[in-house]
Amino acid sequence: MFIANVWQDDIVGDGKLAEFLLLASFLLSWGFIRTSAHMIKAQVTWWPGNVSVKGTHVHHMVFGILAVLFFGYIGLAFAPGSPWREICAVGFGIGMGLTLDEFALWLELRDVYWLPDGRKSIDAVIVTGVAGLLLLLGARIWIDAADDTAGLVKFVVGGSFVAGFVLAVVNALRGHRLAAVVSLIVPIAGVAAWILLRPTHHSIWERVWKRHVAPHTARLRRREAPTPG
Repeated sequence: MFIANVWQDDIVGDGKLAEFLLLASFLLSWGFIRTSAHMIKAQVTWWPGNVSVKGTHVHHMVFGILAVLFFGYIGLAFAPGSPWREICAVGFGIGMGLTLDEFALWLELRDVYWLPDGRKSIDAVIVTGVAGLLLLLGARIWIDAADDTAGLVKFVVGGSFVAGFVLAVVNALRGHRLAAVVSLIVPIAGVAAWILLRPTHHSIWERVWKRHVAPHTARLRRREAPTPG
């Protein structure tokens, strides 16, 4: 009964059906394609294999990008009403799932799906999923709760959500997935994670620091060092 009331009042009644379907299709398509990849790797005989065209492996990210482009264009250019709006939301969500499952590939520009760097794809999906859930329910609940309060409270409520999202992205780049998720819910926890947790060895943050910031800092120190004699 409670679930039915939430569905009718908070999802359908508030016009959030398309957003809910987008988030649900995103998570389901990601779960399906990740399971499919594991089954292909395990060489399950009855499961369809990879898609290849003239010997070239076509990554499922390609189909995801095409779906995002197609349904995004339809949704923006024609702004269809129900049920086509919901259909576009489902198609867009499926495209998101297929694309973000290979986030590490379009970030690293090489196939790292089964390598340690491939975990960035899971980080991206977790952050996107939690952010989508908060946008669907959490953020709007905070905004609704602040509707009848002073402008300062609205600023604090909205600012805390923005700060939590920024901290979530930073913590994800530093290789701490759990801290990224918690940052979206409790921004102060994101600050604590930023101060207390060091970047992981394979994180984007650590790699950028070693490649660009550390060499530049070393050159500055050598330049400023006093000349012997």
